[in-house]
This record gives sequence, structure tokens and C-alpha cells, in this order.
Amino acid sequence: MAVLPISQVQTGDLLLREVETSFGNMLFPEGRTLSARDLEILQAYLIPEADIKRAGLEESVLLESEEDKEKAAPLSSLHQSFLKMEKLLKHTFHMMGPGQKLPVFEIRSGLKELLNHIEDYHVLTFVPPHDPTAEPWIRGSVLSALTAYQLARWMKMPDKDWVPVALAGLLHDIGNTRIDSAIYRKPGRLTPDELNEMRQHTVYGYKLLEGVPSLNQGIVLTALQHHERIDGSGYPMKATGEKIHPYAKIVAIADMYHAMTSARSYRTAQSPYVVLEQLQKEAFGKLDPLMIQVFIERNTQFYNGMLVQLNDNRVGEIVFTDRANPTRPMVSIFGDIVNLAKERNLFITAVYSS
Repeated sequence: MAVLPISQVQTGDLLLREVETSFGNMLFPEGRTLSARDLEILQAYLIPEADIKRAGLEESVLLESEEDKEKAAPLSSLHQSFLKMEKLLKHTFHMMGPGQKLPVFEIRSGLKELLNHIEDYHVLTFVPPHDPTAEPWIRGSVLSALTAYQLARWMKMPDKDWVPVALAGLLHDIGNTRIDSAIYRKPGRLTPDELNEMRQHTVYGYKLLEGVPSLNQGIVLTALQHHERIDGSGYPMKATGEKIHPYAKIVAIADMYHAMTSARSYRTAQSPYVVLEQLQKEAFGKLDPLMIQVFIERNTQFYNGMLVQLNDNRVGEIVFTDRANPTRPMVSIFGDIVNLAKERNLFITAVYSS
């Protein structure tokens, strides 16, 4: 038996112990002879190592050395800029005391540097660098900025609106800096009073941003309106339809998507495709239906060949996406085609780049 890092596992190796995903689901059973496609799947699932048997290989435990770890691939330019923006935003928000001016120039400059790498950003598959000190709502703000920028482009908004929309996504939750951290970090269900206070972050955010001369009205209104819904069911003003600024409508979609696909202390992250289906349902009377349609279509049309996992734990790759059912593509599982548009009991629970 040899315990090898996945980078050293080869086609034809025999698994001596089953391989499980990080969620505890079996990926491959003991006794499987690995194919080239199996190796791609192991890498996509970020499996660190495997117990294998190979002719001529000594039966010893081989682990990556510290030298090997130091040679690990460096972060991409997108990931580096993401961390830099996140660090700046975290520092800024933590310094937002009474009378403290928002460093708009620095924030805008950091955002533009991040957006220089927007062509490398893919909403469904982008995973921020691991950082145990990251604050979910601040990380979510940076993700919302990237996604809002993409959606503004897809909606063919004027070029001059793209960066302001991204800045609206970046600053939409700034009002959280005025919420008692004990309430915000509470792991259990909030009391009615605590929930009402949490919802005040929209008003607090508006008050923090109004009057800042270098911010346009759309950015300021997004802080106030990103939880409004076009049927009047949102908060804080129960605004409806055209009374909600277009920036706020875009950021609402980005904010909901990233909140639902990110893990929290009280729940696990949901699959991007499951979230897209839920957003599609929310479009009826709550979110802008055209924006949702464009968001779903543009996010699903480029992903043939993507590795996905179904709710029955099988892994396969997307081979065809029908525009009529963009969240339910056809998936090839070792040559067998599963049409999710017809097999409604099945759905995609995890997405991985191939």
C-alpha cells in the first residue's frame, strides 16, 4: 500500500481504500482501477491523497514534503487582487467610527484593480482563497461587486455604470458596521427585536453614504434598497417596481446568490445550480424577471464539460444545456446521459471546474 498525493497518482493505479468527498460522500469505491477521467475528478474534488497499489511501487507511506508544499502554485492575479480588496474593505469597515470619512479614492482604486481581472471571474466556479480570518459579510461584498459588474455588462447597461454598480455591490452592506456584533454573529435564530435591528443596516448604510460627494445616487440608494422587492414585500420602505433603483435590483440578485452559495455557521453552502433555480422562483413578483433571466442564461451557457455532482452522489460532466431549461442540463456519467430536465428528482448539488 502507498499513500500518494493526488499529483503522483497515475492511470491504472488500484484504490486500496474508498475515496470520500469533503462532505463525507463516497466518490470512488475500494478496488477501483483509476482511469484518466477519474484522476481529473479527484483533482476537481481537491482530494489531497489516496491509498493505491501500483506494480513496482514500494509499499510505504509517501507524503508531500515541505519542499513540495513550498512549490505549490501561486495565487492567480484575480485571487491576489481579491484578497487585497477584501483586506482594504475589512480595514475600512472596522475603522468606520463616528465622523470617520470613507476613503472612496482608495476603495475605488482597489476595485478597479480587481476588475482588471474580470475576464478570469466566473460566477459559478470562482472560489475565494482560503482565509480562516475572513468575515463572511465582507467577503460577500467583494463577491457581490464582481457579480454585479458582470450582470451590469450582461444587461447592456451604459459603460459608465459598470464600475458604479460594482462599487454599489462593494458598499451595499456598509450599514452592518453599525449593528451590534453580538447580534450579527449570533449563531441561532434572532428575536423579533434583533431581526428588526439587523434590518436597520439598510438605513444605517444609507446614512453613512449620503452626502459623500464622490458617490452617485445609485450607490447610495443601493445601500438602502438592496432588500426591497418589486412586489413591495421587502424592507425598509416596502418600495415597489420602478421606485427601486436599477443598481439595487442588480445588487439584490448578486447578494442573494452569494449569501445562498456561501457557508454560514448555521447552514452549509448550497449548490450554484440549486440557488439559480431558487432565484428563478424568486423572480416571480420579487426580483427583476429580465435580470434574473439574463443572470441564469449567461451563467449556464458556457459550462459544457464542467464536472458536477448530483444529489445521488454520482459525478459527471455537463454535455448540453438547453436554453429552455438552463438550470437542468444533460449530464454524462461515464457515458450514460442523464437529462435533468426530465428526471426532476435529480439535481446538481456541487459544481467543479474540469
